[in-house]
Amino acid sequence: MVDFLIHEKSDTVGVATVDIKAGGEAEGLYMDSQEKVKVKALNEISLGHKIALKDAKAGDTVIKYGQDIGKVVADFQKGDHVHIHNLKTKRW
Repeated sequence: MVDFLIHEKSDTVGVATVDIKAGGEAEGLYMDSQEKVKVKALNEISLGHKIALKDAKAGDTVIKYGQDIGKVVADFQKGDHVHIHNLKTKRW
C-alpha cells in the first residue's frame, strides 16, 4: 500500500494518501517513474498533508508537483510533517 505520492523526482515533499502514524515507515511512490521510496514518519501526518523527503532550513524552497510552493519558515527534517507551521507562500 502506498502512503504518500510524489509527483516528480525534483519534489522535496510527498502528499499523504492516508493518515500516517508517527514513528512508522511510510512508503511513497514517484508518479513520474513509479519508483518506490520509504521514509520514517517523525510526526502524525494527516491525509492530504505533506511529508518531507529531505531536511530543510529556514529560507529553503519547497518543491511539490515540480513547482516552487513556498519557503521554509522553520527548519524540518526528512519525515517531518510539512504544513502551515513550517511552510509559507513567498507571495507575502
